[in-house]
Amino acid sequence: MNARDIILAPVITEKSVAALSEKKYTFRVADAANKIEIAKAVEEIFEGTKVAKVNTISMKGKKRRMGRFEGYTSDWKKAVVTLTEDSKTIEFFDGLF
Repeated sequence: MNARDIILAPVITEKSVAALSEKKYTFRVADAANKIEIAKAVEEIFEGTKVAKVNTISMKGKKRRMGRFEGYTSDWKKAVVTLTEDSKTIEFFDGLF
């Protein structure tokens, strides 16, 4: 699996932006990816970063309605990546806080 196939998108919420000061970055990741693959993908995509730990969460889809029809959004996986103290920050998130 390619690094770009593992890291799908950044997750930008109030909680994730507040965690940026602690060098914690949140990403939407592939369902089949494990913590080791996620750590290697972040270090490969964002040069100069060193991952200290990875926490993963399986998010359940939310119930949605469209008129009289109802269903659920897709389930997805979220990863919170903590970088080491001497690691370089991820530039994409620098303008958010």
